[in-house]
Amino acid sequence: MQLPIKLGILLPILVVFVALRLLRANLFLWILAWTASLYVFFAYGFVSPIPGSAVTMYMAIAAVSLAAYVMSAPERTESFLRPLVRLAVERRWRPVLALLLLAGPVFAAWHTYRTLQEPVEPPFFARTIHPQPPAEITVHGTKIDLIRADNPFRKLEETDPEAFAQHVANGRRVYYENCFFCHGDGLAGDGLFARGLNPVPTNFTDAGVLPNFREAFFFWRVSKGGPGMPEEGEPWASAMPAWEKFLSEEEMWDVILFLYEFTGYPPRAIVEEHLAE
Repeated sequence: MQLPIKLGILLPILVVFVALRLLRANLFLWILAWTASLYVFFAYGFVSPIPGSAVTMYMAIAAVSLAAYVMSAPERTESFLRPLVRLAVERRWRPVLALLLLAGPVFAAWHTYRTLQEPVEPPFFARTIHPQPPAEITVHGTKIDLIRADNPFRKLEETDPEAFAQHVANGRRVYYENCFFCHGDGLAGDGLFARGLNPVPTNFTDAGVLPNFREAFFFWRVSKGGPGMPEEGEPWASAMPAWEKFLSEEEMWDVILFLYEFTGYPPRAIVEEHLAE
């Protein structure tokens, strides 16, 4: 089942190479053909698509290899550069040169425009976005009861506003050192890396997120990350790491304080009736 798909890519490449061989093409055309063929093969020659970053890496390796081949002998270098020199100095090729010089910026502008127009969309598959957390988790060797736990620094908002502000400031530091690359400067889930992630990062400015959950829920999500998502939340391809491997408990609680303070949303309170059950 997979072979015809690959032949559909390989056969045209082989036809191009045979044609170049029959036409006794110069080295420049051969290098151009190899570059284009390798890109087509890497980008479209596999049933399971290769990530764009991997294609870029493979093409960089291929470019270095082809450049090494061209420069391995003076005759090859001269043969490769001869068409380029003729294009640059001969009058009859000036219209083509002008067209190529214009095509570069136009293509770059078009590619940038097309990239920016791609919508940031949630995954199409069905899953529970905010699954039920476990009753208890262990973070840094400490067991935390997620049913009864609350942010240990939240009470400082009333008892010691100055200390509370320090924790919020620390949370701001933690966020902009670690989280804003994906969740964005304004916490809207539109960070630098957001367009490369599926599912997209959580938009904390959405009124349906922070106010609907207790701080302990987000401590679970921050500490355990994508790897800690339960089965009901799958399929789960979240790039969010388990931050307990990098942050202290205080830093994770502080960044949660910052999320609520920045957005102005109040956290959901513990329901005493539920605890009584």
